[in-house]
Amino acid sequence: ELMSAREATRARSAPRHKFGCLSWKGAAAAVSIGMAASLIPRTAGFVAPALMPGRLGSAVGQSSQVFGGVGLRSPLKNGHFFPALSMMADGATKAPAKGKKGGKKEESIYSKTVNLPQTGFNQRANSPKREPELQNFWKEKRVYERLYEESKGPQFVLHDGPPYANGDLHIGHALNKILKDFINRYKILQGNKVRFVPGWDCHGLPIELKVLQSLKGDAKKDLTPFKLRKKAAAFARKTVDSQRESFKRYGIWADWEEPYLTLEPAYEAAQIEAFAAMVKGGHIYRGRKPVNWSPSSRTALAEAELEYPEGHKSKSMYAAFTVTSPAEALKEHADNLKVSVWTTTPWTIPANLAVAVNEALDYVVVKHGDVKLIVAKELTATLAKKLAGEDEEEAKLEVVAEMKGKDLTGTKYKHPLYERESEIVVGGDYITTESGTGLVHTAPGHGVEDYQTGLKYGLELLSPVDDAGKFTAEAGEDLVGKSVLSDGNDAVIEMMKAAGALLKVEPYGHKYPYDWRTKKPTIFRATDQWFASVENFRSEALAAIDTVKWIPEVGKKRITPMVEGRSDWCISRQRAWGVPIPVFYHKESGDPLLTEESIEHVRAIIAEHGSDAWWSMDTAELLPPSHQAEAEDWERGRDTMDVWFDSGSSWNGVAKSWGGGQALGYPADMYLEGSDQHRGWFQSSLLTSVAAQGKAPYKTVLTHGFVLDEKGFKMSKSLGNVVDPKQVIDGGKNQKLEPAYGADVLRLWVSSVDYSGDVRVGGNIMKQVSDAYRKIRNTLRYLIGNMYDFDPAKDTVPYKKLASVDKWMLGQVTKVQAEVQEAFETFQFYRASQAIQAFCITDLSNFYLDVAKDRLYISDPSDPRRRSCQTVLKVVMEALLSCIAPLLPHMAEDVWLNVPWATEHDSVFQAGWKKLDYAPHEEARWAQLRSVRDDVNVCMEAARTSKLIGASLEAAVYVHCADKGLREVLSSLLVEGSHLQHPVAESFNAVDDLRFILLASQVHLVDSPEEVSAACDEAHTNPLARSESGCFVGVTKASGSKCERCWFYDDNVGTHSGHDNVCPRCGAAVQARKDDEEEGNK
Repeated sequence: ELMSAREATRARSAPRHKFGCLSWKGAAAAVSIGMAASLIPRTAGFVAPALMPGRLGSAVGQSSQVFGGVGLRSPLKNGHFFPALSMMADGATKAPAKGKKGGKKEESIYSKTVNLPQTGFNQRANSPKREPELQNFWKEKRVYERLYEESKGPQFVLHDGPPYANGDLHIGHALNKILKDFINRYKILQGNKVRFVPGWDCHGLPIELKVLQSLKGDAKKDLTPFKLRKKAAAFARKTVDSQRESFKRYGIWADWEEPYLTLEPAYEAAQIEAFAAMVKGGHIYRGRKPVNWSPSSRTALAEAELEYPEGHKSKSMYAAFTVTSPAEALKEHADNLKVSVWTTTPWTIPANLAVAVNEALDYVVVKHGDVKLIVAKELTATLAKKLAGEDEEEAKLEVVAEMKGKDLTGTKYKHPLYERESEIVVGGDYITTESGTGLVHTAPGHGVEDYQTGLKYGLELLSPVDDAGKFTAEAGEDLVGKSVLSDGNDAVIEMMKAAGALLKVEPYGHKYPYDWRTKKPTIFRATDQWFASVENFRSEALAAIDTVKWIPEVGKKRITPMVEGRSDWCISRQRAWGVPIPVFYHKESGDPLLTEESIEHVRAIIAEHGSDAWWSMDTAELLPPSHQAEAEDWERGRDTMDVWFDSGSSWNGVAKSWGGGQALGYPADMYLEGSDQHRGWFQSSLLTSVAAQGKAPYKTVLTHGFVLDEKGFKMSKSLGNVVDPKQVIDGGKNQKLEPAYGADVLRLWVSSVDYSGDVRVGGNIMKQVSDAYRKIRNTLRYLIGNMYDFDPAKDTVPYKKLASVDKWMLGQVTKVQAEVQEAFETFQFYRASQAIQAFCITDLSNFYLDVAKDRLYISDPSDPRRRSCQTVLKVVMEALLSCIAPLLPHMAEDVWLNVPWATEHDSVFQAGWKKLDYAPHEEARWAQLRSVRDDVNVCMEAARTSKLIGASLEAAVYVHCADKGLREVLSSLLVEGSHLQHPVAESFNAVDDLRFILLASQVHLVDSPEEVSAACDEAHTNPLARSESGCFVGVTKASGSKCERCWFYDDNVGTHSGHDNVCPRCGAAVQARKDDEEEGNK
């Protein structure tokens, strides 16, 4: 629908308007190029083009000709018509039969004399059918492969972070891969040598769980680790095949037939190689220390495998331990003296071996009834509230002594549940007065800070909890077998109450780690594990971060503190599906065998047979030659590597070694993933690369946010707000409610969002994007349709001979192309999308193409004024194709395949980036003219509303301009006499004339406002107060007769011999066509 000029003007201040339609419903001429642009606010991650409403052009008329096989639409709203050629016969319009709204119309004698657009590039994208055809074209022509093979440019390597092979793709996958494709395709257009190797993460617990869930009864009982691995590999490969087809449907170019899979022998061997380099550097060790342990998965977890859901509450407990031997500062208060502690994990009390204090804090002894308690001075009031009885706000606590934390050290207390004594020791800065009592219950086997404190004081690493998260016999018969996360926790609280050690129990909301796979709570538990000593190379890792370009820059601020505060990385997992840690243990001593020789021997076996060999071959075969004779004394380890070590080694398995080390490059030019990967793949890749090679594996790291629904909520099946990219492309069951938009519309959505933060998507947003897609498509269709008879080799008009408006347009398209290129170079694709859409609507559709219709349709085919316009259209089309090709490759290729002249290249991507260098041309002058045009359009719309005129060519425009400079500009664009004369004066280029620019039959520059008011009704004027140009403008009915070919009104209509109902210009054009036809017949 068309938006009126007044409405469009008001839209400047309105918060939101619907997109106007820029589609043909029929023939080429039935495109209303003069559309008012809608404004979509930059919300929900959707960035709308910065459009300029109000620049409405007038269409030329209507036609019954056929363009692209589609019949014509009826006259458009608001008086915007195309030449009614089909209704004309000898200058007369035949009225429909009486009583009928319409009738069969006779064909006009002029219908075949108009240059209507022609092209095979369809109005409707028909994406479900056409896009796969174009993808098959790329495949058959080997376009992607040839571009790599034939490129002489610099190499560009975007290393793919592997998605997990355990389910269907979601909208986040689409966002990620499409962003990568934008970059790769742009680099290809720029002449870079690009090869994109996609990857998949194929090991780990989620796949293992999927396999276990699929088995029943005896099948699960008979499952050996080796059988499990076979089933897991088959599941992963099947998922890879499914995900690969989806990625290909998105239009992603990649080495789909040769991806990297972390389960492939070559990749696993490269992973072992990276591990060996870290062992050689002294960065790998085995130790017993507390780690994040998942009872639900029965394995250790890395920080990146944890999540912290909202709303978790723990049972927190205040407790008191009885002092048995006070330090010197406490001796006079020793009677009934107790140490107050607080914990959110009561189940760790059985493992308590110390109470830690901050030596710099102030502590007090307070009297509470018959009991004395030690507490941090600043937390006395908090403790008083916790100990308050039912009828009091806070308990009465009397301070009887004060001392520093260091004065408390050496004090001994009795464990409330066991016959053992422990001491108060000095902890670290982790002991604060933000919560608790300022005295920290310390269990070295169940916490990182506790472990560090325990090391300092030589405390035992006590952890009476098994793999399932249940108490062992070491915790005592009252607790054995109970889960520490449920009944075991409650049992400890009851035992503390029975022992008289319980002060208070209350719920406490805080962040608590959960297993990201099972969504169940984890615990800290001391176990024997393999670790990468981050401390050994932390400074090198931090230095490497400084060498990387982080986009956005906040990425550096995120990963730096993560590396600074990271404890040693637990790399071992107690699962079967993964790459084994290639270690052997002596059966008697338990000593590990992990040497350069032993690792290399295993690496060579895995390179040939895959990691299954670790489970299928004899130990003697796996041991290095130096130890094979004593194979009976050794057993292989059963731990596998953390999956983050798997994917984190991809720099070695892919970037550094693919194609014999020549195909890609290390460090890679770019890693691109979601912002959560600062603690995931970005970090694991950094740590392994720095530890093994001494440098970061990437030069640039680009991150994107998460995808939310239209309201900003996280997508969830339970909420019913999940957007499936497959459904966006292929449509849903009800195609009216869930249309098939195709891959390019999905890609345009990706290009339209500011991905540096979270982005939004939903049905309404996709509809808006689809409207924007149609605008671009129909603009390109109009361009190519009007060049059906243009031969660049012989019809191109030199720049010097172009009209001013043509030179202005070349300057504009050069500027827009530079803006788009700068947006691509800085990876701000929403800016590129915004610039393209704004250019198509504001500069092209609403102005240049609108004023060009007359010379394109009405001129003689070879008229210089038409050829000059076609010259510009070719430049604009090629520039637009370069700009949209990375974003909308299917559309760009489809246009290229329909170019009406012979091209040197099969594909638009082989043609490369058509860089322009046209200088800006009279920008200020044309900005003034367009502002005058805006004012005129407001008047035109008012005249249409009051039925004074229909089409804008029925109008005469009156302009008073007080500004001398602008008046001179306007005067220079009004040729003396008729602009429809033939032949034209040498000084008149029949293009840069106000009547063509304003699409009015007559334009009068008058000397006073009164003359405008005298000629025009007040309702059809635009007051100075609302004028954009500073001119007083009015519209009235045009004088003269109407040319039935071009619809201009002029006093010279009918003066051309033999043609009573056309202007001299059209008469000459018709006669020239007739002469050409006769000559052709001869």
